[in-house]
Amino acid sequence: MGQGSIRIFVNTPLAAGGSVPATAEQAHYLLRVMRRRDGEAAALFNGADGEWAATIEVAGKSVRFAVGQRLRPQAPDADLWLAFALLKRDATDLVVRQATELGVARIFPVLARRSQGERVNTARLRAIAVEAAEQCERLTLPVIEEPLSLAALLGAWPEDRPLVALVERAEAPAIRPPAGPSGLLVGPEGGFAPEELAQLRRHGFVVPASLGPRILRAETAAIAGLALMQARV
Repeated sequence: MGQGSIRIFVNTPLAAGGSVPATAEQAHYLLRVMRRRDGEAAALFNGADGEWAATIEVAGKSVRFAVGQRLRPQAPDADLWLAFALLKRDATDLVVRQATELGVARIFPVLARRSQGERVNTARLRAIAVEAAEQCERLTLPVIEEPLSLAALLGAWPEDRPLVALVERAEAPAIRPPAGPSGLLVGPEGGFAPEELAQLRRHGFVVPASLGPRILRAETAAIAGLALMQARV
């Protein structure tokens, strides 16, 4: 990707010689926000075909991309999932953005007893993930699931995928990243309720872990926990 070029996620197959229309939002972003002009460079990715050089073609208010050569082949991400108790809007946005940057493959918003939010706009969270992937040069997007209860999460969780659960104020060892596919569970501000801790203990795939003696904000715990989980990759 040339100096000063911009990355755009598209929901279209990519191949040399192709022509891809920009959405109205992408056209506005390119022409009004980034001040791009006809003939300037961009890079496209769709989560499946790698990253491709492209040329911006402007016709009035509409924009298309002329696809050139492939810049990078598609590569698999680490098979790491994140489940986190819903937080206030800005904190939830931050967790999704940082989890995308850190390569998380699936994100599960969880409705815990002490969650700070009960509703979430998953379409907006997916837009945040797209923006984060564009900026961090990631080739894929995380799958963002609809919110579900802790019981539903545990009931549907694959038993062969360890789920490292960050537990406050408990005698739990430091994170030891499991080998292979795994997940991280982060509770709400104030921690899991006693009945939720009991639910976690009933599942053999749950691995209690600690981030140390300090009580961290939930969004801080999610980011720190993901960084430590990635240490095995």
